[in-house]
Amino acid sequence: MSKTISYVPQGGVCSRLIEVELTPEGVVERVEFTGGCAGNTQGVAALAVGRPAAEVVALLRGIDCRGKGTSCPDQLARAIELAIGQE
Repeated sequence: MSKTISYVPQGGVCSRLIEVELTPEGVVERVEFTGGCAGNTQGVAALAVGRPAAEVVALLRGIDCRGKGTSCPDQLARAIELAIGQE
């Protein structure tokens, strides 16, 4: 059974909610951003789907947006880390 998590981004990023669904094998099955720059968040989501969760975290963790210390991709990585940690 897939695992879904709803994550409220922190750090003043544009997205207001990130929903992530992982397969039992730990592969990103679905990503949906609410808010944020539509083209960018759709692109990040499309690139994450089908990849192992740990790989997505390694690729996206630490990306900064305009000196905020975080970004929508970084917040996606944090959401996935949270989902993995709850297993």
